[in-house]
Parts: sequence; structure tokens; C-alpha cells
Amino acid sequence: MIQGMTGFGSAQCLLGKTKLVVEVKSLNHRYFDIALYLPTGFGSVENRIQQLTQKYVERGRVTVSVKIIHHWSTQVVVNKDIIRKYLQHGHDLAKEFHLENDLKLSDIVQLPGAIETKEAFLEVEQAWPILERCLRRSLEGLHHMRRREGRSLARDVADKLKGMDGRIRQIITRARTILKERQKELSVEEFQSFQKCCDISEETSRLTHYISEAKGLLRGTTPVGKKIDFIAQEMQRETNTIGSKLQDKIVIQAMVALKSKIEKIREQAQNIE
Repeated sequence: MIQGMTGFGSAQCLLGKTKLVVEVKSLNHRYFDIALYLPTGFGSVENRIQQLTQKYVERGRVTVSVKIIHHWSTQVVVNKDIIRKYLQHGHDLAKEFHLENDLKLSDIVQLPGAIETKEAFLEVEQAWPILERCLRRSLEGLHHMRRREGRSLARDVADKLKGMDGRIRQIITRARTILKERQKELSVEEFQSFQKCCDISEETSRLTHYISEAKGLLRGTTPVGKKIDFIAQEMQRETNTIGSKLQDKIVIQAMVALKSKIEKIREQAQNIE
């Protein structure tokens, strides 16, 4: 089943007390285009995220957002080597100048560099296995949503193609009627010339073939948006040729309806992967 290009997926995963939130959304685009919004320090996994995303999305503008919630904790670091030097210097000064060595714990912890607090941030490589699982879940959600849109788009395009079939039959029937009418009015030579100029069998045959091709693409599983758009362009070309050959009110009305359906198919092709 074909896929649309609009979708959204999200997932949350835990790594200890760390919560990873991954959101993926996509919009229609002519090619694959990705934008990443990652926490500071996660640049090293950009390529891995892009490669994984492309396994689920071949066409569309994709945005991947990764957020880390409550990931930091405060660590207290006691610099014992620095404290030993403070105590040694204090002992030496007291001995040399005959001072009372009255250093207390409360004094020591306030000395510069003796006690430090540091924020412990999440390591990228440590987080990647969890982040990868979370990203896959988000992409699966995006994939399911795009497939649902694809089913809807396929039904709409198939309906337009069915309507085109009816208009083509109407044009063929009207062309035959016109030939019969003009055969009675024209000489054999004039009729042969008119018949040759107004022959639309090639154009209608191609239109029927393109409709069959488009229906087959709708039943496939590979990205077909560009192919359907190309086919619709060729349909427009054949339709214009028919209009230039048959200047008839009924044919013109059918042509307008035919062009309208082709244009709508082209619009929908922009939303199909």
C-alpha cells in the first residue's frame, strides 16, 4: 500500500532516571530532507539518526527532535590531594611561626578547590542504544500514520481514475458519432481527410494505458508519488491533443471534466511518497 508524506510519531524511553523524548514529524517534499534538533553534545549521532530515519522514509521533509528530561544530577567532589596540601602548609606555618593549628572541618570545606560540585551529564554513547530504540518506536508511529494517509489518497486517486475512464468512453462514443454525421455530409475524399485529422484512437489508447499504469502503482508498496505525477503530466498532454483535434461542444465539456480530474491527481501526487 502506498504511503502519504504527512505523519507524526513520538516515544519516551528511560535510562535510569533519565527520560528521553523523541518526536518525528514529516510533511510533503519533493525529495528526502531532514532537520535534527538534538541536545548539546549529541552531534556525533546525527549520521546514525539520519540513516535510521531513511529506512522508514524515502521522500518528505522530516523533523527529528530529541529531548532529555531530568538528566542531570549534582556530584560532590572532594579533592583530597588539595586538602592534604592545605593541611601540610597549615602544619608547617604553625610550627615555623609558633601558631596554634586550629583548622576545623568547617574551615577546610570552605577553602578554594577543596570541595567542588559538578553536573553529571548523559554520555552520548551510553545513551545511544536507548535513543535508537526510542527513535525506532517514533518512526514506526510515523510510518503507520503515513500508511493510513496513503490508503485515503489511494482511494481518492482511484476514484478520479475511474471517472476518467467514463469520460474517455464518452469522448470515443462522441467521436464515432461525429464521423458518422460528417460521412453523410462530405465527399469520400473530404471525409478521408477529415477522418485522418480527427483520429484520436492513439490518444485515447494512451490515456487508457496511463490509467491502467496508475492503478497498478496504487496497489504497489514502493514510493510512487513522482511516477504518478509524471503519468498525470502525460495524461494532460494527450488530453490537450484530443481537444485540438475534436472541436465539439460535447467533447469540450468532457475534456474540461477530464482535465479537472487529472489536475486533482497531480495535486494528490504531491502528497504521496
